[in-house]
Amino acid sequence: MALDPQAKGLLDAMAANPGPRIIDLPVPEAREMYRGIAATLDLQGVPIGKVEDRNIPGPDGDIPVRLYTPVAAGGDALPVLVYFHGGGWVIGDLETHDALCRTFANEAGCKVVAVDYRLAPEHRFPAAADDCLAAVKWVEANGSDIGVDATRIAVAGDSAGGNLAAVVSQLAKAAKGPKIAFQLLIYPVTDTNVDTASYRANATGYFLERDGMIWFFDHYLNGADRNDTRIAPLKAASLAGLPPAYVVTAGFDPLKDEGRAYAEALKAAGVPTEYVNYEGMIHGFFNLQGAFDVSRDAVKAAAKALKEALA
Repeated sequence: MALDPQAKGLLDAMAANPGPRIIDLPVPEAREMYRGIAATLDLQGVPIGKVEDRNIPGPDGDIPVRLYTPVAAGGDALPVLVYFHGGGWVIGDLETHDALCRTFANEAGCKVVAVDYRLAPEHRFPAAADDCLAAVKWVEANGSDIGVDATRIAVAGDSAGGNLAAVVSQLAKAAKGPKIAFQLLIYPVTDTNVDTASYRANATGYFLERDGMIWFFDHYLNGADRNDTRIAPLKAASLAGLPPAYVVTAGFDPLKDEGRAYAEALKAAGVPTEYVNYEGMIHGFFNLQGAFDVSRDAVKAAAKALKEALA
């Protein structure tokens, strides 16, 4: 297994011009740095039919959301993807994942509702999960108002957002609602174990590092039980009855093993699951469409699976 040449080029350039790591900065500066990375390496100016920012009620105040209507939307109610951005529950926002959400809307022919959930350390576990579940409930209750078919709701997210999508799917199953038809989990955090084989093999030098995940966990969990399934969905007693899933991992990602393990556990529980590993890729590559050819292909493949699942 070898690094994709474009990924290697980016990593080599970063190594030749080292700057501060996100985890070495105060949180506000870390968030600004992450926004700058997204603006530099992701697609810009992706056409979209309509973008609307709203505030919806949450468990502790309003939650900002952004609604994307695809370019080719007709008059009928569309299926909907509720998207939770990555960033370790600490960084990331609607802007850092704007291009990805636009691409999903256009490629899958669905509305996308991106959720600007509360971030740590200002808002600790399980604030993010609570907000994300509230957002899905709101989408289901307000489908006609926002032009979506509330019987065709999918959830998705990358990294910490993938964790939140998996957690919301489990919480919704346990509560018998809201009804989720599909879960798209992009290199998701599914456990709190930072000593897997992929953590050891990819501990440093591949964009997301082991020290970075420890920093994120420390900010979000703040002493909470690391075995709680709202942070470690892989530890759930049963995954039976969860929505069909499409799980993506990257070969040079510390999170690879837990993503694969979750896909395998879903399959073992009888959940229809497609697992795709991009061997030469690094963590975060779905947000690097402006830099990597594989990233654009991978997003299109995931969008195709989403479109078929919600057809």
